[in-house]
Amino acid sequence: MSATSLQNTDPSLMTHEPLLEHLPFECPPLEQQQFIETVGLSFELVGLPRMAGRILGWLLISNPPHQSPGELAAVLQASKGSISTMTRLLTQLGLIERTSLPGKRRDYFRIKPNAWAELTKQRITQIKTFRQIAEQGLKLIDDSAPPLRQRLEEMHAVHAFLEQELPLMMERWEQRHTSQVMPTAADSPAQAG
Repeated sequence: MSATSLQNTDPSLMTHEPLLEHLPFECPPLEQQQFIETVGLSFELVGLPRMAGRILGWLLISNPPHQSPGELAAVLQASKGSISTMTRLLTQLGLIERTSLPGKRRDYFRIKPNAWAELTKQRITQIKTFRQIAEQGLKLIDDSAPPLRQRLEEMHAVHAFLEQELPLMMERWEQRHTSQVMPTAADSPAQAG
């Protein structure tokens, strides 16, 4: 098509669909799309943006495990601005990290190694904060008001228990994690054949 014929083309008749043919991705199969949406909805349930969950969902199952912002935008059918904002959030949460590849000029994102253990350790700090809040509340209410104290005592008891037990669980996890080699998907017997 010549430059002249492009200038005479009615813009309302032009679509962007042919551009999609040149993108280096295939739309994920339905099962993978459902997984991505499930992770997104799970994020929404805990007060985080669905798009952040969708990005994490794709990074959990994508091959290769690193994805560029453009690839994320294409696969998730999202704007680059949304991808930028949500990858920044996921990076701050410690779930993903920005990386580069030898010989490539663009940045990529991938699941951060040990992300889930680190996230749990962050939760321990939050649990300690809630225990301290319950203690402050209990100081405000004297012993003559048992119904009022009961709510704060329960809050304190749960968080004190978790504050004590979660670090022990994390120690056991780290011992288990470092004492055994975690098999990769390629090592899985189900993949052989």
